Order: sequence, then structure tokens, then C-alpha cells
Amino acid sequence: MQDSKDKTASDTVLESGQEFADNLATITQQSQALITEFYKQQAESGYDPDPFNIGKAFLELSQKMVADPAKLMNAQASLWSSYMELWKNAALAASGQGAKPVIEPEKGDKRFKSEEWNRNQIFDYIKQSYLLTSRWINDTVADVEGLDATTRKKIDFYTKQYTDALSPTNFFWSNPDVLKQTYETKGENLVHGLKNLLDDLQEGKGVLNPKMVPEGKFVVGENIAVSKGKVVYQNDLMQLIQYSPTTDKVYKKPLLITPPWINKFYILDLKQENSFIRWCVDQGYTVFVISWINPDEQHLDKTFESYMSEGILAALDAIEATIGEKEVTAIGYCIGGTLMASTLAYLAAVGEKRITACTFFAAQLDFEHAGDLLLFTDEEQIQMIERKMAEAGFLEGRNMAMTFNMLRSNDLIWSFVINNYLMGKEPIPFDLLFWNSDTTNMPPKMHSFYLRNMYKQNLLSKPGGLTLGGQPIDLSKVTIPIFVQASKEDHIAPFESVFRATKLMSGPAEFMLAGSGHIAGVINHPDAKKYQHWVNKTGKTYETAEAWLKDAEELPGSWWPDWHKWLSKKSGAKVAARDPAKGKLKPIEDAPGSYVKTKAKLGRKG
Repeated sequence: MQDSKDKTASDTVLESGQEFADNLATITQQSQALITEFYKQQAESGYDPDPFNIGKAFLELSQKMVADPAKLMNAQASLWSSYMELWKNAALAASGQGAKPVIEPEKGDKRFKSEEWNRNQIFDYIKQSYLLTSRWINDTVADVEGLDATTRKKIDFYTKQYTDALSPTNFFWSNPDVLKQTYETKGENLVHGLKNLLDDLQEGKGVLNPKMVPEGKFVVGENIAVSKGKVVYQNDLMQLIQYSPTTDKVYKKPLLITPPWINKFYILDLKQENSFIRWCVDQGYTVFVISWINPDEQHLDKTFESYMSEGILAALDAIEATIGEKEVTAIGYCIGGTLMASTLAYLAAVGEKRITACTFFAAQLDFEHAGDLLLFTDEEQIQMIERKMAEAGFLEGRNMAMTFNMLRSNDLIWSFVINNYLMGKEPIPFDLLFWNSDTTNMPPKMHSFYLRNMYKQNLLSKPGGLTLGGQPIDLSKVTIPIFVQASKEDHIAPFESVFRATKLMSGPAEFMLAGSGHIAGVINHPDAKKYQHWVNKTGKTYETAEAWLKDAEELPGSWWPDWHKWLSKKSGAKVAARDPAKGKLKPIEDAPGSYVKTKAKLGRKG
């Protein structure tokens, strides 16, 4: 007779097997629903087989490769040689002998951080085989001659996208962490993962954007964007927020911040411990911030000039009306900096002195070397974007989000595919990713103007290239002092490109280079004691950012205090603090206002 202990173990195995079988059946049903939903949404949305216009570029690549078969054979021989070394090392490892890896992940590559990729010989072989192959593909493509510079960059970028997508970490059978999770949960991770995938597909109406933050963890105005203040003015394009002072005295000249309208202003006010806005208020600045509307069909006719006249110029008038100050200092962030520079040139043309010193955060004024985003702005892609905007009534924010996420696909796409769909987990709450997912739409006329005149024709950098408010725009007519911030690892606004702003205007220009990228390089509170920055106090004039950097001094931590020293000298004497509730303009509502809480609508097709 079988004892009770053996019976219990046997029952456990049967129950475990039955649980796995039940989960497998659920997975099968969900997969069928997923495929059905995918094809349904694709049919309704009008599937575009080449949404990024890369077919022509890769056709040209294949023609160039076929035209030089000897070079292709040599590349193939090199790959086989690398594989032979890998096989030899794998055999040595299998026999218990030590063998150095043929190839290691690049510094900063987080995909293979699990110990199983090194400890387990099978997974170590899979990892090295992938790294060898992906490196070979990228190097072979990069070595093809006879391509023009634009085609070359497009091919290199999308080849990297392709090889990143094929990483073994992105697949169930070749990811040790996923296999372990499947074994431990008896397949429940895949059940949850497929549900997450189906939910994201349904929510995106056929466009798959993996969820980056769990629902309900962040609420704008409650635990994010909570700095105290009042909306003191609004029109149908923006709200103007004045923040409440935290000091008894403030600088006479208020500070106007113009954020980008791609995403929302509260990147500057995420939480109190990393809020740039709160830090500025604590230094004694009267801070005003523009909060842009999240556009829909009602904003069809809004142009780039509208953003100047109804945005910055309207804000300047409102500031003067409520606190009586005609002159301000200003900040323009990213595309908000592009608009700010255009406005400065307009004010110079009409002879008005409203902004007396200006700071630019990661803002490009010369787009000749504008980084990876140039890959998305050839004529065919601009026409495709214009067609989408005509169909939807605006550029859907999710389209811009996907473009930016592709610039860091392993971090912003594939890591969430693994976590959400293969591991079946909820994403980790992270304020920056919540902001990144809070997308904004864009009016078609404004966005088309921006793409064509800035990225495609680079007209802002050319005297008289643009006309705004009836005035030819010439940046060389701007003579006020400027402070130009760039970030060393910025792929959206490369620091070499941002540096060009110091050569386009005629006033004294201070350049500062921060560590990290487009966001973390800017949002780096001094208390965090993170990263570094470079300053150059030689007093020399430099033609390029590279030459500037050679003579620059590297300093630890945030650049904000250095910037404060610069701006404080240009902000006037100290005066009594201004309470936004007691200004001449009657407050409309509490900060952060209602415009920033409006979610991006899907277009008419959506």
C-alpha cells in the first residue's frame, strides 16, 4: 500500500501537470483571439507595408551588394571564421576547459544581465552566436560602398532595428528568465502576457504600443506635477501658469518657460525631489510656464506662427498684465527652444525688447546635423505624415511616441515586450515613463511647417529664410545674452547640432554640456548628485563643439547651480515675492491646470 507521503507527491505532480495543461489551453484560446483582433484592426486601419519608406533604400543596398560579390564572399568567410572560433570555445567549455568569450555585449547593453547567459553553456552559445551575427550584419551593411549619406544613415539605423528585434532575449524559447518564469508559474506568465498583449492591441486600435507604466499609479496634479501655482491666463492654444513663491524676495524679472508641445510641460515638474520648476522657485525666480493644449480637430488651422503669437507673445502680454513686468528672462526647451529663437528674431525685427536673456535646453536652431530624426523627414515620409494628418485631423501622438521610442528600441520597446508579454508582469511605476507615455497630438499645418522648414530645408538658420508675423526671421539680429545647454548622449538633439546656436545669434553666448541624454541631461537635480557637466572658461571663440569640448573642464553633478549663477546676474534686483492669487489677472484654476490633463484623442479613423 502506498504511503500518504508518496501519494501526496504524486497528486502534486498530477495537479501541477493539469494546471500547466489548463494554462496551455487558455494560451491557445487567447492566441486565436489575438490573431483575430490583429487582422481586424489592420483591416480597419488600412495596413501600410512600408510605413517608414525603407523599401527603396534596402533595394538599393541589395543592388550594391550584388554588384561586388567578392566583397560579400569575404564577409561571409569572416563570419564563418568567427563561428569556427565560437564552436572551438564551446567544445573546450563542454570538456571542462576554460575558454574566453569570442564576443561580449557592448558596455551599457542590459539585455544579457541575467547570470544564466554566462553560467549556462547553451545560453552562452546562443548569446555569443547572436552577438557575432548581429555585429556581422551591421558591419557588412555599413561597409557597402556607393550609397549617398541619407540612404546610408537610413540603412544603418533600420538594420540596427532589425538586429535588435532578433535578439534571443525577445523570444520565449531562448530567454532563460522567461523559461524559468514559465516553469515556476506553470505557464501563468504567458496567460497574463497574452492578455496584456491583447489589451494593448485593442487599446491601440491596431497599433501596438506596450504599456510602460501600470494604470493609476500616477495622477497629474495629485502625485506628479504638484508644484503650487495658479493658471492666470488661457486661450485656445495654451494655459499660462504662475507658480507660488517659496521665498520672501524674488528677482525683479520673471522667468518664462516655453516647453515643447511634443509631450507635456510637467517633465519639468515630475516630483518635488526632481522638479526643475520647484528648484527655480526656491532660488527666488517668479516662474511662469506655458502649458500647451492637446490639439484635436478644432485646431486644424493652428500654425507655427500661431504658437508664437498665441503662445509666447500672448504669455508676455499676460505676464505684464498680471505683475506689471514688461521684460522677462526666458527658457525654451527642445522644439520650444526652436520657437523661442524664432520669437526672439521676430521681436528683434519689430524692435521690441521683451526678453532680455534666454536659455535653450537641448534646442536645435540649425538642423543640418539634426541626428537620427532626420531619418524620418525625407520627402516621402513627410508626405506620408501629411496624409495621416489629413485622415485623422491631426498628427496622433502615438505616432510620434513610436518614432521616439525607436531611437532607443531596446530600452523603450523590447524591454517592455519581454516584461509585459513574455514574463506576464506589470511594468514598474516610473514617473519619467509615465510622462513619456502621456502623448500629445499636433496640428497638421504647424507640424508640416516644422518638418519642411526646419528639418528638410533648414530655413531658420538662414537669414530671411522664414517669415513670421510678416517679418523676415534673421537670428543674427538677436543680440541678447544666451545660455545654450546640450547633452552629451542626446540622439534627438545632438550636442554638435545644438552648439550651432552659439554661432547664429550675435549676443554673448554661454555653452554648457551636460552628461546623459535628452531628458536626464536636463532634469538632473543637484541633490541627486548624478552625472556631470562640462564648462569652458577660456574665453576663446570656437567654431565647433568638438573644439570647445577639448578645452572644457569636467565637473561632477548637476549644471543647474552654474546656470543659476549666470541667470541671476541678468534677472534684476530682488523685490517682494508675487502671489499669483493676488495679481491683476484673476486666477482661472490651480496648477497644473486642465489643459495638461487632457489625453490625446485618436483621429477620425480611430
